[in-house]
Amino acid sequence: MGTLLNFRNLYVDSFNECKPGFAVTILKAYSVFCGILLAMAVYAFMYRVITGFDF
Repeated sequence: MGTLLNFRNLYVDSFNECKPGFAVTILKAYSVFCGILLAMAVYAFMYRVITGFDF
């Protein structure tokens, strides 16, 4: 749990002094998008491993 809080603090602190505001919004949206893509890739890989897909 401490590791997740540390990552959260790093994420929040990295955008504190950023200017202009629209760039911060775009970067935050992009990081969420990348997180979703990474989660989908891990899910697809685990699904193939569990179902016995031949690589």
